Amino acid sequence: MSCRDPYGYALTCSPAAGAAYNRGVTDLLRLRAGAEQAVASSVALDPTFALGHATLALLGHELCAAVDIQGRMRDALQHSARSTERERSHVLAVAAHLRGDSQRLVQHLREYPRDAVLLSTAVPTIAFAGVTEVPEEAWAIVERAVPAYGDDWWFTGLLAFVRQEQGRFDEAMELSCRSLAEEPGAGHSAHARAHAHYETGDHEAGLAWMDGWVTGDGASIESLSHFSWHAALHELSLGDLAAVRRRYDAQLRPEHGLGCRALVDSGSLLFRWAITPDADAVPAMAAVADLAGVDTLERPATPFLALHAAIALLATDDRAALARLEAWAGRQPHPTQREVVAPLASALGLMAAGSCSAAADALAVLMPRVRRLGGSDAQREIVEEARIAALLRADRFDEARAVLDERIDRRRSPRDERWRQECRPAARIT
Repeated sequence: MSCRDPYGYALTCSPAAGAAYNRGVTDLLRLRAGAEQAVASSVALDPTFALGHATLALLGHELCAAVDIQGRMRDALQHSARSTERERSHVLAVAAHLRGDSQRLVQHLREYPRDAVLLSTAVPTIAFAGVTEVPEEAWAIVERAVPAYGDDWWFTGLLAFVRQEQGRFDEAMELSCRSLAEEPGAGHSAHARAHAHYETGDHEAGLAWMDGWVTGDGASIESLSHFSWHAALHELSLGDLAAVRRRYDAQLRPEHGLGCRALVDSGSLLFRWAITPDADAVPAMAAVADLAGVDTLERPATPFLALHAAIALLATDDRAALARLEAWAGRQPHPTQREVVAPLASALGLMAAGSCSAAADALAVLMPRVRRLGGSDAQREIVEEARIAALLRADRFDEARAVLDERIDRRRSPRDERWRQECRPAARIT
């Protein structure tokens, strides 16, 4: 009997390898720990399983998993000749994506929309940074897949995330809750709900729900640090800096073994916390930067990682590394690296050098392109916050006040209201 994946596509492998691969896919879609190990088991059980090799390479590239990416991809291409047409298309799509060209992956999903691993990869979520230049392109990929999935719990959570990005927060909440009712530990659905709470300024209820979920139905989720980051973001927005410190100490210190998530979650929180009014004794970024390593900080695999690398280098005042990141990104074939990451590193380099007015101007020019970095609105707004900090340090209080007024109109935030009080000459940011 032929092997099939969780959504019905044939797998060219032994039954044991297929069962291991499907466990890995299921864990990946649930955001549970064990996906990498299960997929690795599939190729150990059947070394000719091309799709298993390609998926391991993808996890190494996207999630900083400890994988020989080039070796896995080489094996995937070698063995794909014996696979189905869908598997060969999948392997070639991953190979192109790893080279920085994701158009083949997008085309693959037009023909095989139920290829859930690549659909998850294509859309910026908690697990992946996405493959599109602007959110609308990712939304279109998901919308095209609606007929293929129906009421599937995983896809419903993915659609909920899209709806909150579109500002359709009531629909996002309804979809995420429907998915969680069927699969209470559904990580993507919980993530969509977390964003809906945050984007509507529903901080108290969002924080209470999140704290209950991560210790209950979501306790087996691998990316719990990101949900801790969401909880900390509510606490930061409420101006409860003591709670932020407790959260960081208990759940977000880099020594907890968070891998890439330490840079994305812990690093971004530290920066946002440090520039918050009344913050003091904020832990240093150095431990996060050390864990990330030079390769990730100066040669990040994706524009999304590059955003967080640049922020970490600013926080550690590593102007030389920011210059190297700028030069490296400017040479890359990926247009977002050249057109967004390189000027972002340049602007933050100006800020690190104390040229805050010039940095604020450069960040203002860059803002319309920031969406291309991937991730979510809540993550990308760190660039806006860097701009506010630069404006305040340059004594450009009226402009900082205007940016903060827009933020407060968009979402209730006692932190932003307190920040707005800093927009006067008597309150200097040091």
